[in-house]
Amino acid sequence: MKVQRADRAQSATTGRQLLMAEAALAGAVALALFVREWPSLRREFRIYRMAGGFRAGHRYP
Repeated sequence: MKVQRADRAQSATTGRQLLMAEAALAGAVALALFVREWPSLRREFRIYRMAGGFRAGHRYP
């Protein structure tokens, strides 16, 4: 016995398309956050290097 499915509209969004759209949105949000925080990250890295970086060891708690 065959089970017939109701024909869906051609414009229906599949699960894979929805997942890709959510991934693209999450990537865009992450990129926007990274771009917004870039100046402060550069400043923190510069301070880290002036304090001796990884080689400073135990000198700074």
